[in-house]
Amino acid sequence: MSVIEQLHRIACDQGEDTYIDPQTGYQVLTTQAHLKRGICCGNRCRHCPFNYINIKKSPDVKI
Repeated sequence: MSVIEQLHRIACDQGEDTYIDPQTGYQVLTTQAHLKRGICCGNRCRHCPFNYINIKKSPDVKI
């Protein structure tokens, strides 16, 4: 399990909506935060539970 996966799991287990990415220092939304929002925001979020449905598919961009 990667460090990101571990941090995400810990944050979710503790009921947190975010955790800090150790490489960038940015806050990252957890899956539960996205579920509270209820819809894909279209920003290619790391833990999007909605299969990135609001992101325009492009052959040169991998999601």
